[in-house]
Amino acid sequence: MSGLIGKKIGMTSIFDENGKNIPCTVVEAGPCVVTQVRTTAVDGYEALQLGFDDKKAKSSNKALDGHFKKAGTSAKRKVVEFQGFGEEYKLGDSITVEHFEEGEFVDVAGTSKGKGFQGVVKRHGFAGVGQATHGQHNRLRAPGSIGAASYPARVFKGMKMAGRMGGETVKVQNLRVLKVVPEKNLLVIKGAIPGHKNSYIIIEK
Repeated sequence: MSGLIGKKIGMTSIFDENGKNIPCTVVEAGPCVVTQVRTTAVDGYEALQLGFDDKKAKSSNKALDGHFKKAGTSAKRKVVEFQGFGEEYKLGDSITVEHFEEGEFVDVAGTSKGKGFQGVVKRHGFAGVGQATHGQHNRLRAPGSIGAASYPARVFKGMKMAGRMGGETVKVQNLRVLKVVPEKNLLVIKGAIPGHKNSYIIIEK
């Protein structure tokens, strides 16, 4: 699927023609530079490698500098490959937010907010004991039994327990593009998308 690399700016809301308030996310999408063209003859598949968001030269290395120099562009912070563009773009071309149209549906992937080490109530939605009677002074949010006894004498893999939460790649599908603002490289997408403000996201169509 073709798409662009973007940056989450934040959330707002707009009114539709019926006066209904719609929550939406503002995304800075592109312009992205074609930094490499993958071909079937050389790489075994067809794809475009896009670069987004300039970074300082001192933050790059010689190998990356040479890679971006071939495309005639400066060093980029984020590089992602996309399939489905076809042969219309060449090395060094710029793809803007106008690649999307108002009203179409897109898939957005990003890294969710990291929430650190969390218990089972927050992480998995356990209900807890629900009461503090009968001497249960410290069991309200405890996980309870995990099922192990003399058989199977171990804890099964994948058991829902406390642990690190968030910081994972999450894709939200079928979000509608409400507005395209070409002069500011902005997309207004209905609903929430994963990640914190200024985090990188991948928008696919």
